[in-house]
Amino acid sequence: MIEVEQWADIRRMHFAEGMGIKAIARELGLARNTVRDAVRSSGPPKYERTPAGSVVDVFEPEIRRLLAKTPRMPATVVAERIGWTRGMTILRDRVAELRPAYLLPTGYGRTTYEPGELAQWDLWEPPVDIPVGYAQTARLQVIVGVPGYSRWIVARMIASKQTHDVLGGHRWCLQQLGRVPRLGVYDGEPAISTRRGRQVVFTREYLTFKGTLGMGAVVLPPGHPERKGCVERVNGYLETSFLPGRDFAGVDDFNTQLGDWLETRANVRVHSGLRCRPSERIDADLAAMLPLPSVLPDVDWRKQLRLPADHWVRVDTNDYSVHPRAIGRRVEVRVDADTVTVTCGTDVVARHDRVLARHVTVTDPAHDAARRARAELARLPVAAADTDVEQRDLADYDRALGVA
Repeated sequence: MIEVEQWADIRRMHFAEGMGIKAIARELGLARNTVRDAVRSSGPPKYERTPAGSVVDVFEPEIRRLLAKTPRMPATVVAERIGWTRGMTILRDRVAELRPAYLLPTGYGRTTYEPGELAQWDLWEPPVDIPVGYAQTARLQVIVGVPGYSRWIVARMIASKQTHDVLGGHRWCLQQLGRVPRLGVYDGEPAISTRRGRQVVFTREYLTFKGTLGMGAVVLPPGHPERKGCVERVNGYLETSFLPGRDFAGVDDFNTQLGDWLETRANVRVHSGLRCRPSERIDADLAAMLPLPSVLPDVDWRKQLRLPADHWVRVDTNDYSVHPRAIGRRVEVRVDADTVTVTCGTDVVARHDRVLARHVTVTDPAHDAARRARAELARLPVAAADTDVEQRDLADYDRALGVA
């Protein structure tokens, strides 16, 4: 069984790069049927345990010490200095992996982009307090995307930096574009990836996201913001040209004002680097991008639990009421950008607007009324065992059912 990353690579090579099944199989060394299954599947393969550590691990500190003094020291000399007695292939691979960290950085030339080639993505935190209800405010994130060729800006304020919120905002931005750039460029955002040494490890949720879209991804190493200059400059542009003089009534108001400003100002101005307007390039950019899949990635947060007698469920720091008829039964809590929904089987037992304030209890009046009715019913007196109860003649049931 292939790993999730291989599955995502296969879909990127097929959908983004237009490679055929045979070519991908040769490139990755996989069976053609395995490649076909990955292309046809709409979801990732099941997680497999990562392999055990390498015998080189114990020598890595000494290898790093040598490379820090002499970054271009050959692997054969490294082997001699550390007393390596095993095969050279595994040591050469580790030295090649570690060496770039100790080489002097090189300069960068001016980059040009082809239509549909890539989009850069980043999280920007506006230095403004956004009202979130219940007399509270919060500093929230905005996900910003910029296709490299057209410099067309898409952006949306999101509830948090949690994976489901970041990917939900990402999906919304792609829906606004109506197409999918062939490559996404990111920095070390935890919702997208983590680092183990110099190795980038994508989160499972993001692998599912980009695999469903057929999109490639690059995570830039720390300390090189110039490699993501398009979106970094847009963040500064938003802060200096969009924010000043504005007040916001909430998240929806922020997104409405931002969307209007992008449409009427930012995306129709003459871009200083392009010497033309993003609106003049966006059609060519979109034409070269991938189409959105018929079924978009599911990024909602889910949790299953057995509903306790205290029939509220907690999401972040807030409690949301659930209809008491679900007490003691398994329920699923589902959270998207705007709504908290609780289902019991196929029955929706709670639906609330998501609250971004903290430490709030949200109660549906219908749930509270049902709870009080159950409490009243529990207090009704129970008839004694010797109480006479009228017995109905069974012929009455026969007549009622039409069998008499």
